[in-house]
Amino acid sequence: MNKIKNTILILALSLGAVSCNDYLDINENPNAAHIEDISPAFVFPGAATEIHRVQTAGAGSMMDFGNLMINSWGSNVYAFGGGFSREFTLSTVDSSFYPAIWSTIYNQCANLKLIEDYPNTDHKQDYYVAMSKILKAFYMQYIVDLYGDAPYSEAFKRGENTKPKYDDDKEIYKALISDLESAIAIIDAGNSNAVNPGNIDVIFAGNMTNWKAFANTVKLRMLIRMSNVTGDMATYRNQKLATLPTATSAYITQNVTVNPGYSNATDEKMNPFLVSYRINSGATALPQNYNATTASEHIAIALNGNRVGSVQPYSTDPMYTKFTGVTDPRNSRLFTLITYQGTAQVKGVRQGAQSGQPGAPLDLTTTSRFGNGTFIGSASVTTNAALIAAGNARGGMIMSLAESKFLQAEAALRYPAQFSGGQARFEEGIDASGAWLGAATAGMTTYKTSISTRAGLGWTGTNTQILEAIMTQKWLAMTNVTPTESFIDYLRTGYPATPMAVNASVPNKPYRLMYPATEYSANSENVPNLTSAQLFTKNQYTPFWNQN
Repeated sequence: MNKIKNTILILALSLGAVSCNDYLDINENPNAAHIEDISPAFVFPGAATEIHRVQTAGAGSMMDFGNLMINSWGSNVYAFGGGFSREFTLSTVDSSFYPAIWSTIYNQCANLKLIEDYPNTDHKQDYYVAMSKILKAFYMQYIVDLYGDAPYSEAFKRGENTKPKYDDDKEIYKALISDLESAIAIIDAGNSNAVNPGNIDVIFAGNMTNWKAFANTVKLRMLIRMSNVTGDMATYRNQKLATLPTATSAYITQNVTVNPGYSNATDEKMNPFLVSYRINSGATALPQNYNATTASEHIAIALNGNRVGSVQPYSTDPMYTKFTGVTDPRNSRLFTLITYQGTAQVKGVRQGAQSGQPGAPLDLTTTSRFGNGTFIGSASVTTNAALIAAGNARGGMIMSLAESKFLQAEAALRYPAQFSGGQARFEEGIDASGAWLGAATAGMTTYKTSISTRAGLGWTGTNTQILEAIMTQKWLAMTNVTPTESFIDYLRTGYPATPMAVNASVPNKPYRLMYPATEYSANSENVPNLTSAQLFTKNQYTPFWNQN
């Protein structure tokens, strides 16, 4: 593991820590080894580890973006002023708003493309090629989902094309699905010359059955994302759905995590989620994110069973009454419990409220921070050193088992002629979330019984109400895990109900992000010229699956 870790540090400097247009880099040192000659075994662990940072590594990451957009986090206004003001007001969603999502994905997908292009006539690199295609498809899907049209067919040619064209986002989706199918075919072929990567594979340790299941799950996610498309794309979606396996064992049966050998040697060598939101490598300091971030009032109401203090119900709003009387056993695993008005509960702050305003009462002195279950699951620790050790061993989440189960549940709801067992997959998704966070099994069993008759929260009622329940449970399961998934689902389905911040300057969430400033300076001939207003309406620039 140490050898892998050292390789990753080298790659972070040589391949990853570059400007967001270095996938077009033409300034190669003629005395150095050509980048295309670097072996897949050297490139893959660094690329896989560095690209994961876009999901979890603090400010500017998809962890911040998703949790704030889907209203799971608030700002600790009792200790900090102006926190998350851009995310709450949404008045400056411009080319400087979360640019690292674009740059990190493109930089590291360029490195994954190096593996695909490496000489492989003897098929020794087959499994590396398959792994790279799958991981690239997983992350490039986010480029389409958050930006729409983007460079793809010409994006990774480096000096051969420094100004790649923008491809139709529908065609990018098709290309990514084709890559997934190609990767599955490579794995199924099992060429006898293919070298198994073993522990160089920092995700599945060379288990190609797991990689195939991951590919199937990503393909399912892409097709589910297209649930509302019409015309030719609906025909395409249905054709591809018919090629998917129906057995639940064909999809991931475990959390997809990355772990190159995280340690407490330095902050840079720690699990990036742990060091960004909980504690530093020396166990001596809490990051500002830990003190500045609290649960939102919105998620607190949901987790507390629509209660504040001993008062129940707290709200008569239909978005909350479905939670009344049902305390979620994941509450103390996601966030710390605070004794407020005589009752231990998650206590959050309404997004956009300032101290003393409704949603941020003056009688509140302590708000809920991140719970340890978020970082270490069910592990029992009594010291910060033990917390760090457990969090590093846990690895970083790429795609959760809970997400896979909820995707299968939605597939069964929407396409019952092909997929079945929707309720079972739904409940397995809830169980998988509880297991990841370390919630007690007995508590999760009681919870599932309690929600079984709650329309919009359990598997009951009309198909629309069941869809609301899937999205609501997925939101709770993705909080502090992979929350951008829930925000994209919200844009696609309208569920779960997600309040705007009280100081929002716009009536709704953005349907996409603005291209980063680097694109307007380096690729101005091709980048679409959007206005900020166009981000908040459905138009030709909205990701294709959300234009209807």
